[in-house]
Amino acid sequence: MAAISHADIVNAPKALLHDHLDGGLRPATVVELAEAVGHELPETDPARLGEWFVAAADSGSLERYLETFAHTVAVMQTEEGLRRVARECALDLAADGVVYAEIRYAPEQHLERGLSLDQVVDAVHAGFEEGCAEAAAAGKRIRIGTLLTAMRHAARSQEIAELAVRYRDAGVVGFDIAGAEAGFPPTRHLDAFEYLQRENFHFTIHAGEAFGLPSIWQAIQWCGADRLGHGVRIVDDITGGSLGRLASYVRDKRIPLELCPSSNVQTGAADSIAEHPIGLLHDLRFRVTVNTDNRLMSGTSMSREMALLAEAFGWGWSELQWLTINAMKSAFIPYDERLAIITDVIKPAYAKLLA
Repeated sequence: MAAISHADIVNAPKALLHDHLDGGLRPATVVELAEAVGHELPETDPARLGEWFVAAADSGSLERYLETFAHTVAVMQTEEGLRRVARECALDLAADGVVYAEIRYAPEQHLERGLSLDQVVDAVHAGFEEGCAEAAAAGKRIRIGTLLTAMRHAARSQEIAELAVRYRDAGVVGFDIAGAEAGFPPTRHLDAFEYLQRENFHFTIHAGEAFGLPSIWQAIQWCGADRLGHGVRIVDDITGGSLGRLASYVRDKRIPLELCPSSNVQTGAADSIAEHPIGLLHDLRFRVTVNTDNRLMSGTSMSREMALLAEAFGWGWSELQWLTINAMKSAFIPYDERLAIITDVIKPAYAKLLA
């Protein structure tokens, strides 16, 4: 079988579940917005700034990786900035062949210049509407839902959960918590998770990236997460193809793993793409999905992530279709909408590629 090219993958439909809005800015946009708000950057040439972000994030430490966000968050403190970033995010994903995406961001991190939480959400949604409309006019249809994220080291999770539910019919499809895992267990936010469950609302939890099995166990069994943000450390409960109790539960319950290969290598959760546990988890038939996490910090895209995996593991269109359908099955939009995208968009396109 001939190797699949990056260009071929760009034209294939893709579904993305784990992508941070403040981790996917265009370097040129960061430069322009920083100049407008008076924020000092380490580089002012867009190409060099893009290289700086990747190099700074490539530290092997989740904490150091997260420090790069100081510069992107700083330029996302106005309605204009948020709207532009969201619009460009939609256009960039659509150009990469993404047909469905869930983009997450933390409203509480965009209040430094006086915006309210509602103004932040409204600005982001306006940008996504503009970007999706422009993409559709250019023949690239994309559906975007947002996840509102609470920071696990802060104390606003209940407030953000209520904000997410308030916007559930206006673009928000789920809730998330993020930030450094060590020392900040998800159980600190039980009130928010119990509230979301009472409201029949979806949520994912960053777990099993920088911290191990206890983080995953708490996210599922104490908090009731629908999906695991990363979840890569579930392999710590697998020995020679034999699954422990927690790994068996995750696989049996078809709990989706939002795996982010390039990001995991950068933060030290995996040694390389070739050694990433996604290969084993695929072979053991976990509900594996592939994601970008932070496109700017990893210098990546969905097509690049898939191309890296195809090269590392010898995967073809069958495996890429499996990953895509896994993601679409695991999305937080209604079942009939998921099914329509799978039936009308993903399967017909991959049928041609497989032929």
